[in-house]
Order: sequence, then C-alpha cells, then structure tokens
Amino acid sequence: MTPEREQQLVGRIALLERENELLRQKLDLVLRKLFGKSSETLDPAQLELLLGEPPGKAPASLPPDGAPEEANASSAPRTKHKPRCERIPDHLPVIEEVLLPEAVKACPEAWRRIGEEKSDSLDYQPGKVFIRRLVRPVFVKIADRDEAPVTAKLPPRLQDGLTAAPGLIAHLLVSKYCDHLPFYRQEKILSSRHGVEIGRNTMCRWAELAAFWLKPLYQRIHDGLLQGGYLQADETPIRYLAPGTGKTGLGYLWALHRPGGDVLFQWHAGRGSACLEDLLGGFCGILQCDGYSAYGTHAARNPAIKLAACWAHARRKFHEALQTGQKPAAGPLKAIATLYGIEKELRQSRAGPEERAAIRQRDSAPILQSLRGDLVQLRGHPTVTPKSPLGRAIKYTLGLWPRLEVFLWHGEVEADTNLIENAIRPTAVGKKNWMFVGGEDMGERSAVIYTIIESAKRHGHEPAAYLKDVLERLPGMKVGELDALLPLNWRPAGEAAAPVQMAG
Repeated sequence: MTPEREQQLVGRIALLERENELLRQKLDLVLRKLFGKSSETLDPAQLELLLGEPPGKAPASLPPDGAPEEANASSAPRTKHKPRCERIPDHLPVIEEVLLPEAVKACPEAWRRIGEEKSDSLDYQPGKVFIRRLVRPVFVKIADRDEAPVTAKLPPRLQDGLTAAPGLIAHLLVSKYCDHLPFYRQEKILSSRHGVEIGRNTMCRWAELAAFWLKPLYQRIHDGLLQGGYLQADETPIRYLAPGTGKTGLGYLWALHRPGGDVLFQWHAGRGSACLEDLLGGFCGILQCDGYSAYGTHAARNPAIKLAACWAHARRKFHEALQTGQKPAAGPLKAIATLYGIEKELRQSRAGPEERAAIRQRDSAPILQSLRGDLVQLRGHPTVTPKSPLGRAIKYTLGLWPRLEVFLWHGEVEADTNLIENAIRPTAVGKKNWMFVGGEDMGERSAVIYTIIESAKRHGHEPAAYLKDVLERLPGMKVGELDALLPLNWRPAGEAAAPVQMAG
C-alpha cells in the first residue's frame, strides 16, 4: 500500500469515527428525552468535579423549566340510531326561583294570581346536576279585570330556549379546558353518574355559544396586553381535523403574556411570521421569546420591537451536551447557574425594576462577559465540532448574544421565558387527552376559552365560579360595562367592586 493511500485511509477512518460519535450523541440524546428525567436540575458539586475544581460554595442551580376533539371521531356510516332522549329528564331534583313583576312587588294586595309560566334549564353544582326552574306567576288586577295580565320578564339569557344554565356550561368548559376531560368522557360521566344524556355535539354547540359571548372580553385582554412595553411570546402545536380529508393538519396556539398579568392564546393554522401580525399588531417594546426565526423576521419589519432571548433555552442546550458526555459543557452551565443565583436573590428581596437593572449590571454583566469569552474559546477547540451538541449549543448562544444581554439593562425583563412556558403547559397536558381539535374554527374557540380561564386563574379566581358569573351577567350588560367582568377587575357577587382597570 502506498503512503498516500494509507494516509487517505487513516483520514477516512478518523472521519467515520467522528460521524459515529455524533450519531451516538444524537441517539443518546433522543433516548434521554424519551426515557430519562425531564428535570434539568444539576448538583453544583457535580459541575465542580467535572471542571476539576475543589468543592466550594454551591451556586443556586436553575429550577426545572419552568382544544378539543369536538368532531365525531368515526367516519363510518351509522347503521343504528339511538332513540332520542328527553331534553330535560324529569327525575332530577328541581330548585324553583319565583320571579314577581315589579308592579306586584309594589302592591301585592292589588293583584290576584291566575296562573304561571315556567322555564326550565339544566344547571350544575359540584357533584350534582339539577333543574333550575324559573317560575313566573301570572297576575290580573282585582280591581280592573279588563287590564292585561302581568308576568315578570325572563332575565337576559345566552340564547332563547337554551336548556343549559350558565353553571352547567361553566362546569363543562372548566372540566375540558382546565381539568383536561374531553367532551366524550364528560358525556359518559353525566350519563353513568347523573342519568343525564347530553351528547358531545351538544356540548360543542354550548362551547361555541360561550366563546361567542366571551369574545369581547378576549379582545379587551388582547388590547390591554398590546398597550404595555414588555411581552413574552411562545407557540405550541395542536393538530386539527382537515375537513373532507379524514386527516389532521398541524395548527398552533400562540401565547402572549406579561409577567403578573393576563395571558392570551391566539389560534393559527400555521407558524409563519405572518401570524405575529395579528398577535402583535401595533405593539411597541421588548418582546421576549425563543430563537425561532419568525420572531426575528417580524421584528425586522417592525423596528419598534426589540427582541430579548431566553437563558433557559440556552442552558437546556448545554445540559443536553453534558448529558451526551461532553464535559466542557459544565463550565457554561456553572456560569448560567450563578446568573440564576443572582436572579433568585432578586426575587427573594422583591427588588423593583430599577434595582434589578443596577444589580444585574454590577454582578451579572461580568459573568456574561467572561462566559462569552469562554464560549468563543471553546468553539475553536478541536474536540468541539460544529455539529456536536456542544457545538450547536455554543452556536445558538453566541448567535443570540445581543438578545440574551437585554435583561441586564431592563429591570422589568425576566432572565427567561419560563413563565410563558408555564402558561402554555395546560394546553400541552390537555392535548394528550383530546388529541386534536375538530377544525380551524374550533381552534379559535379553544383559544378564547383558554384565554379567559387561564387569565382568571392568574388573578386568583376559581375558574368555574368566574365563568358562571360572567356568563350569567354578559347578556344583560352594555358594551361600556364589560371591563368590570375582566379577570383583572371581577369580584364575586356581594363583594365591593374594584376600580375598573384596562387588561394587561
């Protein structure tokens, strides 16, 4: 064998060994994601051992990161039809509420009761389905029998003839969008435990009706968020039925929030930057997000938006590199853990934006300056290839470096987007149960309901009680009164109303 041929073989073997190592790291990472622990918490002492440093004071480590199957699932032709059940069963307990006309209340002795009108609707209390019956006695005037009979007016309702009271609708929506119970499971629960037959298609229509009435509150929440100067954004995929194909398409719930304020979900059938025109239309300020290119494209078209990146995403990539056996990743992880130790102290001291910015510039900025130099040096090391997990982590972090430094100079900005990821988490849990939404329009409905429920939880409200009260009051309210029903302003019946504020 000639020396030239031998040298080629040696080079070929070295190349194959590097490719084999990369494939092994990728396989190991996939297996860890499938079967390993999801927590990214590391023992600081472990990092020191990997770095070959003597054990010292352990810095704070980063805490763990922090719609519906409403269409018929089967397309097979139906050969049997179930007998139609009564809309309101007669075996349920009845709670009556008598409504008297104002004229009768003022002078009851002047009127004689000659009959009554009844309006029944199914209602719900925890663990019990019952009939809420509104009894409206009919009166004629004793002194003037020729005068027309009088009856109390029905209170405004979501829809004339609706057989579901707001309490039942609120229960169904919270069970689905908060407790992650698909409608088909709720259908079985109502039938087996309460003897009430309500089909999932009926539940879907009620959800659609509720979303229609809640849409003005949803729009006010959106407008309020856009008026602020700092937002966090993220998106999560959700499958939906594509009509006529028998298949599912991939849509996205985009989430928007400000820490401590409301959270908004917006449905789109895609993930392109055009979606952000609707989500962020008119927004001026700092938008914190991950490294997805659509945010950069949108910001390039809108100079009033300044992007901030997320240290949790950067840390996650170094953690994955360490899990595949690349020990040099321990150095960046330790530096990032020190950053989070400073953030933890700021939270514990309840520091305001100005104080946070000053302490970050004094304590965190030198750490970042040193970390950037270490990453540049690591990138040039012969053992760190660009396609290795550590190489990709370095490329990701240095590529977003200006955005990762934004939090140093703006005290209102968080170090990461864990809060918006936590806001999205309920949708991720839910779609494991209901798998997909019934169509694109149903995705929009789910976005409205998720927004209202999650925002109510943000402000400390019990979601079922909030939804029940809002759905009872909405039909009788004027447009100018709706701000009182926003989660930011809402108070249960009987409590003093808080000053009305704009959402956000």
